[in-house]
Amino acid sequence: MNWYLDVLKKYAVFTGRARRQEFWMFALFNVIAALVLFAVDMALGTYPLLYGLYALAVLLPCLGVTVRRLHDTGRSGWWILIDLIPLVGAIILIVFLATEGDQHQNAHGPNPKAVPAH
Repeated sequence: MNWYLDVLKKYAVFTGRARRQEFWMFALFNVIAALVLFAVDMALGTYPLLYGLYALAVLLPCLGVTVRRLHDTGRSGWWILIDLIPLVGAIILIVFLATEGDQHQNAHGPNPKAVPAH
């Protein structure tokens, strides 16, 4: 849960680097929260009210952690736009996000693994 909250604390931070664990734990909690809100919305008959508000609220943190994750692999944050290519773009982006980050300092900052994990 701390990984999710740490990303939310960096609400619109697009600089620096993010570890794989930070990104994927945020993604996991984000999907779980979205599914729960979707189910609640459907049960209440208010779809897409709660789900849509949640998706809008986490849009910037999601983009921010994705850009920071790309920075950790030594890529520019603009690589996020590769997702606009149907099917192939999403696969390439997932590979980039799952790739291990640079072990040394790069143009986007020091190695985040040097900082103790939660």
